[in-house]
Amino acid sequence: QVQLVESGGGLVQAGGSLRLSCAASGRTFSRDVMGWFRQAAGKERQFVAAINWSGGTTYYADSVKGRFTISRENAKNTIFLQMNSLKPEDTAVYYCAQRGGTIPYTDSRKYDYWGQGTQVTVSS
Repeated sequence: QVQLVESGGGLVQAGGSLRLSCAASGRTFSRDVMGWFRQAAGKERQFVAAINWSGGTTYYADSVKGRFTISRENAKNTIFLQMNSLKPEDTAVYYCAQRGGTIPYTDSRKYDYWGQGTQVTVSS
């Protein structure tokens, strides 16, 4: 049974930083693509970042490019999202997702497994 557990969310002032973590279990993590998505209240879930199995290929939404960094530590079955220069519009529930294969899709429908999410709130 695949389990993804996010942590690291919280309340931060605009301009601040947070580091999200996602611990994975129940599947061969080191071969899978991992992604971060977010969903603000009343809005659809949107892509944030994705990373391939080796960490050598990453993709970012234009809205976070240059501010967020996705990374992974396969030995610990964990991925991270370092979020800097946070803005109020970054406020959302952030979800970790996992899929087999080699392509880090930006489409949430391509991902098979999801965590429960962690709330990030950025105050102005």
